[in-house]
Amino acid sequence: MFVRVAYKEKERILMNALKRAPIAKAEFSGSGVAPFVGRFGYPIVNVGLLSPPQIEAEAWKFDAPRFWAKENHKIPEIVNYRAGLINSSQKSSVKQPEKVVEIAQEIAMATRPVDIEIELEKAPMNSITPDQWTAPMGPRGRLKSVALTQNPHIPTKVEKFFSDKGALAAEAVTTLYQKEVDENSLARMLSIGVFGKNRKLVPTRWSITATDDMLANDFLEEVRGLPIGEFAAYAGEYLGNHYLVLMFPERWRYELFELYAKPGDVQYSTDYERFDGRKDYAENCAGGYYTVRMALAEHMKRQKRQCSALVLRFITDEYVLPLGVWVTREATRKALANRSISFGSKELLLTYAKHWAKKRFGIDIVPLLENSLLLKEKDVSLANWV
Repeated sequence: MFVRVAYKEKERILMNALKRAPIAKAEFSGSGVAPFVGRFGYPIVNVGLLSPPQIEAEAWKFDAPRFWAKENHKIPEIVNYRAGLINSSQKSSVKQPEKVVEIAQEIAMATRPVDIEIELEKAPMNSITPDQWTAPMGPRGRLKSVALTQNPHIPTKVEKFFSDKGALAAEAVTTLYQKEVDENSLARMLSIGVFGKNRKLVPTRWSITATDDMLANDFLEEVRGLPIGEFAAYAGEYLGNHYLVLMFPERWRYELFELYAKPGDVQYSTDYERFDGRKDYAENCAGGYYTVRMALAEHMKRQKRQCSALVLRFITDEYVLPLGVWVTREATRKALANRSISFGSKELLLTYAKHWAKKRFGIDIVPLLENSLLLKEKDVSLANWV
């Protein structure tokens, strides 16, 4: 029953967004919001310029995950923004970029959308495509020509790293984040080859995870030397993604479980890292693992305490279509921004987690926690609270 209802709701949201979206012609003047680098065919990839098919005074809202979360925008509102963006793309080698990449770099570095003139091979068909990694994509058209009709405003702090061919990408990302350039903007710049010694195009879905990883690693340099925190639980949600964060007064370790919030035989994905991190990619939870890790490390740095963190993500029926991994970052941030509940022992914390999951979702998480590597490494026995 739910599958049919969710499918109908998904189709309703997409159809309404398409009805509201402006119709694009083969030639138009628009506001260049962001670049997009595809991954198929790598190392020959599609390089796209995302823009509405007209000049928009607030075009920045079309690619602004932090703003969407701050304003508690719902799925239809976000899909409406994205349906209005045309992805005008050309093929390019990642190491020997075409001319369009220079314009894409200026758009990525600019503080606000830049006016551009686009000519496509033909008018794009109205469409919208949800994605697990990035925000939904609007219509696509093959780019014939593009020109800036406005000088982009590029901050000096960004221009400095663009000009410095000797600076590492990680240095640029972490330094600019400290100067209040957000992770979404940094991922755009990284994808289009703005930073680093050996510059090349990076598929956008890869650059998002790379940015989260670089920032988390930078935070953890400080976090690993901080005093130990306390037993605590944080809970919060965004767009049907509920997070329960369990903190243990131990050195940094991190484990994530992701599961659909449905009673019965619980199926989940999980990944884990010890104090010194992990060397291989988190295959099971993928990009979501790194967004949550980044939010956790940033929170601990601000709190000036380190902990081991066991994080449970419950995906509910409300999340009817994927919007990208930014949702998991923002949902975790919302959970960590809420007031925590402190506990006097590990047993009390785990008991709370058990009752919380049962009351909210009808799920028994004991089998899941019995497979927790974070708990097993300390020989935590669950027998006295099951």
